[in-house]
Amino acid sequence: MSESGTHDQSAPRNTNDFDFDRLRRRPDIEAENLFAVDASDRLILDEAAGAIAAYRSGGVVVLEDRYGALTLGAAALHDARGIRVYQDALSGEYALDSNASGVNLTDAYRSLPLGEELLADAHVVLLQLPKSLDALDEIAGAIAKYAAPDVIVFAGGRIKHMTVSMNEVLRRHFGALNVRPARQKSRVLIASSPLTTSTTDWPHSEKHEDFDLVVRGHGGVFAGTSIDIGTRALLEVLDRMKPDAERAIDLGCGTGVLAAALAAQRPLLRVLATDQSAVAVASARATVDANALAERVTVVRADGLSGQADDSADLILLNPPFHIGASVHAGLAEKLFIDAARVLAPGGELWTVWNTHLGYRPMLTRIVGSTRQVGRNTKFTVTVSTGR
Repeated sequence: MSESGTHDQSAPRNTNDFDFDRLRRRPDIEAENLFAVDASDRLILDEAAGAIAAYRSGGVVVLEDRYGALTLGAAALHDARGIRVYQDALSGEYALDSNASGVNLTDAYRSLPLGEELLADAHVVLLQLPKSLDALDEIAGAIAKYAAPDVIVFAGGRIKHMTVSMNEVLRRHFGALNVRPARQKSRVLIASSPLTTSTTDWPHSEKHEDFDLVVRGHGGVFAGTSIDIGTRALLEVLDRMKPDAERAIDLGCGTGVLAAALAAQRPLLRVLATDQSAVAVASARATVDANALAERVTVVRADGLSGQADDSADLILLNPPFHIGASVHAGLAEKLFIDAARVLAPGGELWTVWNTHLGYRPMLTRIVGSTRQVGRNTKFTVTVSTGR
């Protein structure tokens, strides 16, 4: 092998030489219509085969690898080592670790946050394109800023999720863009020649006078710097939530709006904001700092409420996601309800807002406890469940 990050001549192999069917999504939701790998993973690896083989010793970075297909494919097919990996979803990191253990490749990579340590001297970047243009902008700007001048980015995805606007975002940060032919309803964009004029201004910031709150958001965080309708529904009933609560949790906190608003309204309340998304956690910390609440709100990245003790919270606020990738699936909400039921103290309250058509009330009653409706319209329902 060559020294870290240097050019290495070796014969690339194609994706037929690795058994991707062994990869699993766990601990993320498993279902017949949800997959750990798709044709875009294979296409990215095939398009980048020569580049990965050339820079297999420390020069490869993988971004937004959903469950490990890109990282483990690069390691297994091209003996790539020292791979640096960034995944927004903590469940993706756990899945990568689990899948790596299953194919004996745990020593091939390490996970890092988006930034200089991740991207310094990177010559090859494999990227599963995020659906958010803002997320792509922040990622592309970071690559252009920190990676090697000769870096080549292989950014791919399913055509149904790709737009021409993605090309425009990449061209803001790179001088050359090659749109490759499609295969199996997937496509790869190859970006090179990072622009020295590339700049990023993340996180963005917005003042909401109606709630006297500054919201800050990194690229790709849910709702950006706006306050979504579901969150607004909970903000409007904050003063009705358990008045004697001493410890509250904003579960799936996003930009931290609920945690910040609750802490601002109740100075003696201890508030924990938690999310599995690295972008959400960074955004929530920025929101908390912008509102001078860092001493009263703790923000952590976690898979649900893992690490929180049983019966330890008096009040939990939840605006659960109902999409897993592009699919509508109740499994993620159910997982969060189970976590909330475990952590909620007897007599504690779980306040939940959900899309009315999903009909979560029976599930909440079964899992958490007695559940009553607080508000409802054609789009959203707000409920409060009492811990057993």
